[in-house]
Amino acid sequence: MASRRLEKVNELLKREIGTYIQKEFEWHGTIVSILDVEVTEDLKEGRVWVGVVGRMAPAQVIDKLTRHRGEIQRALSKRVVLRCTPRLTFKHDDSARRGVELVNLLEDIDKNLPKAPPLPEGESDPEI
Repeated sequence: MASRRLEKVNELLKREIGTYIQKEFEWHGTIVSILDVEVTEDLKEGRVWVGVVGRMAPAQVIDKLTRHRGEIQRALSKRVVLRCTPRLTFKHDDSARRGVELVNLLEDIDKNLPKAPPLPEGESDPEI
């Protein structure tokens, strides 16, 4: 389990990386968000979990972030004071896409379920 300090570092990096990639990169009809950051105890390595929803393939987004890793790390080192800036590795997290699919599926089910007739006045639902 991560220490409280490490959790704070993870949250700070998540916010700063997310802000930077939104300001500095074009995503062409795609929502790219930083879902989580996990740094090692020695702060030398960091995994950045990226959510991608939209026109760009997740592999394209991860490739773009990886190609610009040095630039992102330099910007991070100017904004966050740490003993050392972690070497970032970007990983795709498809939970955002799965969440959208789940919501869409639930909406489809709701549209296709037969609606129960209204209860006569004064009666309560026996399932409650």
